[in-house]
Amino acid sequence: MTPRELPIYELENALVASLRAQGRLIVQAPTGSGKSTQLPQMLKAHGFLAQGEVVVLQPRRLAARMLAKRVAEEMRCELGGEVGYQIRLESRVSAKTKIRFVTEGILLRQMSFDPALKGIAALVFDEFHERHLYGDISLARALQIQQTTRPDLKIVVMSATLDAVVLKDYLAPCDVLTSQGRSFPVTVEYLPKPVSFDKENVWDVAARECARVAARTTTGDFLVFMPGAYEISRTLQALQFERDLRDFVIFPLHGELPPEQQDRAVSRYDQRKIIVSTNVAETSLTIDGVTVVVDCGLARVARFDPNRGINTLLIEKISIASADQRAGRAGRTAPGICVRLWTEREHSQRALQELPEVKRLDLSEVVLTLKASGIDDIAAFPWLEKPEPKALERAEVLLTDLGAVAGKRRSITDTGRRMLRFPVHPRYARMLLEADARGCVRPVALMASLTQGRSFLMRGVGRDVEDARDDVLGEETESDFFLLMRAWQYAEKNSYSVDACRRLGIHAQGARQVGPLFKQFLEIAQKEGLDTGETSVDGPAVSKCVLAGFSDQLAKRLDGGTLRCELVHNRRGVLARESAMQKATLLVAAEVSEVEGRGGEVSVLLSLATAIEEPWLKELFPEDYRDAVGVVYDEAARRVIARRERRFRDLVLEAKLTAETPPESAAASLLAREVMAGNITLTEWNENVDQWIVRVNRLAEWFPELEVTPITEGDRATLIEQICYGSYGARELKDKPVMPVLRDWLRPEQLAVLDDYLPERLVMGNGRKARLTYNKEGPPVMSARIQELYGVDGRFTIGHGRVPVKFEVLAPNQRPIQVTDDLTSFWRDMYPKVKAELSRRYPRHEWR
Repeated sequence: MTPRELPIYELENALVASLRAQGRLIVQAPTGSGKSTQLPQMLKAHGFLAQGEVVVLQPRRLAARMLAKRVAEEMRCELGGEVGYQIRLESRVSAKTKIRFVTEGILLRQMSFDPALKGIAALVFDEFHERHLYGDISLARALQIQQTTRPDLKIVVMSATLDAVVLKDYLAPCDVLTSQGRSFPVTVEYLPKPVSFDKENVWDVAARECARVAARTTTGDFLVFMPGAYEISRTLQALQFERDLRDFVIFPLHGELPPEQQDRAVSRYDQRKIIVSTNVAETSLTIDGVTVVVDCGLARVARFDPNRGINTLLIEKISIASADQRAGRAGRTAPGICVRLWTEREHSQRALQELPEVKRLDLSEVVLTLKASGIDDIAAFPWLEKPEPKALERAEVLLTDLGAVAGKRRSITDTGRRMLRFPVHPRYARMLLEADARGCVRPVALMASLTQGRSFLMRGVGRDVEDARDDVLGEETESDFFLLMRAWQYAEKNSYSVDACRRLGIHAQGARQVGPLFKQFLEIAQKEGLDTGETSVDGPAVSKCVLAGFSDQLAKRLDGGTLRCELVHNRRGVLARESAMQKATLLVAAEVSEVEGRGGEVSVLLSLATAIEEPWLKELFPEDYRDAVGVVYDEAARRVIARRERRFRDLVLEAKLTAETPPESAAASLLAREVMAGNITLTEWNENVDQWIVRVNRLAEWFPELEVTPITEGDRATLIEQICYGSYGARELKDKPVMPVLRDWLRPEQLAVLDDYLPERLVMGNGRKARLTYNKEGPPVMSARIQELYGVDGRFTIGHGRVPVKFEVLAPNQRPIQVTDDLTSFWRDMYPKVKAELSRRYPRHEWR
């Protein structure tokens, strides 16, 4: 099939017309339709790139490089000439480049340094249905730029499967063009019974299924999905042992492979082939000749780990939507088969689709990038899907703690701009900057790589393993990181031997994954001009780098007898028992996790700790380290007291009592907090006060013309604080009047009409007075015994006739027997029955 025969060309005329008319367009087309390779060429052919290039955003590095290579081949030009690509740590572009494939982070960083996007004529967002965080943000920024400084900029959003309704409204005015593509039926097969990959390796199951299908088919290539490079390598080994697969050539395909090996995997061969790939082959790349897919159902999924404060990439089950995408790869050129390594019942229990990354990733890196673009009000940014306010606040607080943003508007600082040069999480960008200044980049890069996956040092090991660790790794007093570093070096020295690692309780596979990450961190550091040469580990210098990256997780031991700690940001926790930092009084925890104990009680566990010396706080964060007069509530004395404090942010490092009188406002705030918590009782705040507040709120509701401001729960706290003003202890508050403060809530004219419009008591026709009860909802209720209601008829209202009153009729024992808003109907319809029953029970009472 020639490129011009691809299904996407059905849309060519409509696509060109729509872009010329509106400048924005959504293209829905399945994988294999040619959209990724042909649409950029269409833009060039129709003159859209006369004044600049088209930048095609790809979620994955491998796809960006391979698509660029394919388009360059089709255009018969050298890669890096008219067609190029730009990914992290690698670039093949030139002044001639007109079609540039990039990963999403590349464009967003370019936007932060060049908001006008000079030299870019069009932006194409490919595979947008995957809802990567950087894709969402880059699209929002592109829209802003197009609506302000670059109305000539063309924007195309492409997807294989996408709910286009939300996106169409977001991009309006915008057309949606759909290509059905061409595909063949795919038979989906499931395993007959569940398989636990903890007991039977996933690669062995996949190899067995490949052999089973190969024995009954004679044509077509196989595509096997695995979650990562390690699983792929083990699958390749397992496939080579299967007799029915001897005639196949076998290739790996993932982003860490050298380009020539990636090219080899997608090339055509006379023999049948098996490609073992990550989910890079799920959507972005079309691999010709595949008729069989074997899907393990797993992928590495990016999520935010609040325990370590970083984004993680851990193996999880894929969604039904992703499974369908993978199955579709088998039906591009002929009818196909998809074998899923799970049961049909397990399939129905999977999530329908992946959660967008904006809902599951830490936003600090993106927020920093937006700040660099001059966007200080992050909440007002036009998000396609707005993240949780708490997630945004958490990101800004972390960036403030790292020194990346500052001031009331939390604008980006010079440190923040330097951090952006490193395509890593802001914590590690800050650590690498500090490491560069202290000459310890290499050990810090290793520490950063040690924390990216699950800990490979097993917990809860036996005494023999603990003794072996002590003998080989030695004692540690400075940082749990240093122990982890020595454990990894031991595993590497022993070539990750399972037996050698088991002796020290090291998970060999987990330790093996550190090496490539370490290499990647060093490459990033080298690219940014940092000295990554071998140096002896200077403990204090490296520990200061940990403090720079995790200052928001600084903890102070509360006492020497326990492991309880107090943390920055008013938190408390317990140092993990396996931590070697048992004697440290001040420490930084790189992992902070919540653990649910018996009875549902949640405790905060601090692990991966590093001992900190107090002078380092002043050295690294001089503005956050200060002396101050602190005001605290002494629970024993039940009074507010003043003390001289040495603080790091809001964490008190040392405090000494002083004879100074606490400021009245601070004392009032602390006392109010104790009152709200129920620890101090205002005896004068009784039921009458609560009724008065309800009356004020109903006055505001029923008579808006009076312009009364209702009293909310937040206002209640403010009023209590005003009552506490001028007091310093619980004894002074015991009998303190509260109504004078509450009455000041109303203007004199509002206060004057309160009793007139909504009285506390009601005078009935027989001359008796009855108390009214006001509720937060519904009409006021007047409760009275039957004998008190004799001679009273009809309906009652208050508020000059605007508010009806309900009657709660009580028996002699004060229990309600009827609620009515019309006493006339009560006497006529209900009273005869009530009287007959109650007069026998209460003969001494008057019954008329």
